[in-house]
Amino acid sequence: MELDSKRKKECPSPSSSTPSSSFPDEVLDRVPALLTSHKDRSSVSLVCKDWYHAERWSRTRVFIGNCYSVSPEILARRFPNIRSVTLKGKPRFSDFNLVPHNWGADIHAWLLTFADKYPFLEELRLKRMTVSDESLEFLALKFPNFKVLSLLSCDGFTTDGLAAIATHCKNLTELDIHENGVEDRSGSWLSCFPESFTSLEVLNFANLSSEVNFDALERLASRCKSLKVLKVNKSITLEQLQRLLVRAPQLVELGTGTFVQELTPRQCAELESAFNGCKNIHTLSGLWEATALYLPALYPACSNLTFLNLSYATLQSGELAKLLVHCPRLQRLWVLDTVEDKGLEAVGSNCPLLEELRVFPADPFDEEVIHGVTEVGFLAVSFGCRRLHYVLYFCRQMTNAAVATIVQNCPDFTHFRLCIMNPGQPDYLTDEPMDEAFGAVVKTCTKLQRLSVSGLLTDLTFEYIGKYAKNLELLSVAFAGRSDLGMQCVLGGCPKLRKLEIRDCPFGNAALLSGLEKYESMRSLWMSACNVTMNGCRRLAREMHRLNVEVMKDDGSEDNHADKVYVYRTVAGPRRDAPPSVLTL
Repeated sequence: MELDSKRKKECPSPSSSTPSSSFPDEVLDRVPALLTSHKDRSSVSLVCKDWYHAERWSRTRVFIGNCYSVSPEILARRFPNIRSVTLKGKPRFSDFNLVPHNWGADIHAWLLTFADKYPFLEELRLKRMTVSDESLEFLALKFPNFKVLSLLSCDGFTTDGLAAIATHCKNLTELDIHENGVEDRSGSWLSCFPESFTSLEVLNFANLSSEVNFDALERLASRCKSLKVLKVNKSITLEQLQRLLVRAPQLVELGTGTFVQELTPRQCAELESAFNGCKNIHTLSGLWEATALYLPALYPACSNLTFLNLSYATLQSGELAKLLVHCPRLQRLWVLDTVEDKGLEAVGSNCPLLEELRVFPADPFDEEVIHGVTEVGFLAVSFGCRRLHYVLYFCRQMTNAAVATIVQNCPDFTHFRLCIMNPGQPDYLTDEPMDEAFGAVVKTCTKLQRLSVSGLLTDLTFEYIGKYAKNLELLSVAFAGRSDLGMQCVLGGCPKLRKLEIRDCPFGNAALLSGLEKYESMRSLWMSACNVTMNGCRRLAREMHRLNVEVMKDDGSEDNHADKVYVYRTVAGPRRDAPPSVLTL
């Protein structure tokens, strides 16, 4: 569940006049247990005092979308029996180095409270949090029943912290270390799992850079008969991968290491045989430096694939086409733009069940690249994959007409993230703004929840969004708009908006302050390189006491200019750990 100021205002307290339920206790005990949705459980807790308390005592899992929206002490008072915590920290723009490195989001204060209030904690899933080796060792020693650790885009720790987890967490079932800023000191941490340890079900260390102790990894894979997910780093060779597959044929998700090596014909046959023995694999990733020579070894394992992640494999169109022929059940596909339009035409021809497509740039900073994908490839996918509802598409050119056709072919988009990499790029055929493209998206795709806009855009795009995007929850905008009207239209017209991310746009104080009635129902607002001033931010902070308004100043910026503004709702008040570069108003 997401803890916010709205809940504080609406939740009944013991002294509330809210009527009690007439349901017997045995019914109240059962109702919350039947609800798996965080939103449904939150709604149930607002019915009356009895339902509020039933939901309070029965909840074992909690999701917090912003670690500063609530304090660990408030969480512990609200829910005394939590076993699983999912916690997000820094704003998403920290991924683009737009947030100071020492911004905050340290997990340690949370762990201190959890050790006191939740000694039975079993799961901790963190995203964009600062995690030290000290915190990982504390976690390993203080929670005897701990089972699941997932760290996504976190920083501050080293492989020494992972060694502490491996050494002391006797009941660990999941260790997922993904896209983190890890100081990778050595691969010996895998040797710290005791020889008696057999409970691991998920192991992901794909983004670690150093070589690991392969003998320890092989023994671990052999012992853990329930291992379902194994994603290794690029240090693992094809020969080593073959040995792992033989020892863990039960895998359902596999991330390979480097997929290029000098193999003898016998070794090639053994690798193909190992893949043939893995009948249950439905997710495949890794494939660093994959070459056409060894891709056929994968074919026996492709028949049941539903997710193929090739975002680290610089495949060409022909290589992708040959691979996709063997993937009739594919629902999710991530690729690099090295596949070009021809590769996407193969997607349209071979993947009728596809629901999600992500196309990443192999080199986003090389403006001289003449290859990549265009509207042609996107159109081909839309004609052949009518179930498509999630797209992230990086390209260097697009047209209004193409986008209109794409959404007509696939009207059920819930996530439409089109990233034209040249800021302010118009329709390259007509030289018109891309307004009608995104107008077509919001008019046609009534289920749309997330939208990223790009290209040359006027305020008309935002008028369309405000008028038609009634289910939109997250909007990302960059290098777009002409005046404050654009942002005003969005804030005034999207009733379900939760997150608004804006950078390098001409929106100023009038736009910022037009959301006074909106921000308390949202999770957060981010604005950077806009025309917002410190005076505007101070007024927002004065008038909206349940919001934290933070300004991050760049070196050498004007005193009254608010370089980066982060606004979020909270029940915990201003935070006390902000660095000097972050001003809390």
